[in-house]
Amino acid sequence: MPEERRPASADSRSSRLRTALAPHWKGHVLWFDPAPIEPYAAASGWRLLLIVGLVEGVLGPRLGLLQWLGLEVPPAWARVPLLFAVVLALVRWFVGVEPSRLGLRRWATWGTTERSYFVQVFVLANVIFATIFAEPVAALLGNRALWGPGVVVLITSLLWGFYQELIYRGILQTELGRRWGALGGILAANTLYTFGPLHLYHFAGGTLLGSFVMFAGIFAIGLFFGLLFHRSANLWIVGTFHGLGDWYIVGVSGLVG
Repeated sequence: MPEERRPASADSRSSRLRTALAPHWKGHVLWFDPAPIEPYAAASGWRLLLIVGLVEGVLGPRLGLLQWLGLEVPPAWARVPLLFAVVLALVRWFVGVEPSRLGLRRWATWGTTERSYFVQVFVLANVIFATIFAEPVAALLGNRALWGPGVVVLITSLLWGFYQELIYRGILQTELGRRWGALGGILAANTLYTFGPLHLYHFAGGTLLGSFVMFAGIFAIGLFFGLLFHRSANLWIVGTFHGLGDWYIVGVSGLVG
């Protein structure tokens, strides 16, 4: 007997459905359309690395140099925006590289998959985090006196996440990847992110097992951010996700703790 065939119209509808849904699931397997990022001149690389060395190694990610000199360290709400602004200014005026070349691309240049993935994960992350941290979130929402400080901490947390991603993914991973290839750049930048000045305080105190678990978690999360940035070339996505995690894990708990 001849093989039965589906009506052409059914095949066409199925094909259109798959085409329509594709941009909305591809991001979850890190399958993004090629990003329109222009490479910067190789001569700018050393200056980018110098910025990282200055703000992370000399000043310190939390302005530890001021404390070492006996000066007062500004609170996080002032320190974080200041550091972020200084790095952006140095990238633009000292290095001569547009921030868009480090992943801070305008929304208009985002592909459909980037936009859909960003919205989906933003909503899902809030639902998951709000469930995990239900008790402190409820305490925050139930205390109007904390709403004002909560907004300040939210903005600070988002900027802190962006700052970390700008330094370790936008600048360091981009430059080391240009020199050593994508895999080398991701691993080297993430190793410095995990064990460098940013998380150095985790070495103090605690048990060996506790430190191992902490650094393993930091490395794993950083590796995901590194892969996501490599595939999407979009620093807004990784910066927002990082800042959102900082808000729930550190910010909310600190406000009501």
